Order: sequence, then structure tokens, then C-alpha cells
Amino acid sequence: MSGDGQRLEALESKVAHLERSLAELSDVLARQQRELDGLRERHRQLLARLAEWESPTGASADGHEPPPHY
Repeated sequence: MSGDGQRLEALESKVAHLERSLAELSDVLARQQRELDGLRERHRQLLARLAEWESPTGASADGHEPPPHY
């Protein structure tokens, strides 16, 4: 094989490797984005729940007040 042929084969091999790596990274990024979206939703729910507990009209507002002897 000539020098140019070997060089072309080496470049094709590198491109194939980079394409595989890119596909793997894309999959990881998509999975992490789904996980982040789920965590953001859970965080939003917890903040809403906390605000409900802290509001004076919240269903369990009396349960979070310190006892009179404090």
C-alpha cells in the first residue's frame, strides 16, 4: 500500500473512532438531560410543598410551631 493509502486508512479509522465516541457522548448527554429534567421537576414539587407548609394557611401550619415552653 502506498503512503497516501496508509494515510487515508489511518484517517478513516480515526474518523470512525470519533464517530463512535460522539454517538456514545450524545447518548450520555441525552440520559443526563432526562435525569436533570426529572430532578428539576422534583425540586419544583418540593419547593411548592415547603411553601405550603410555611404558609400560615397551610394544612399543617399548627404542627410546625414550637411548643409554648420554648
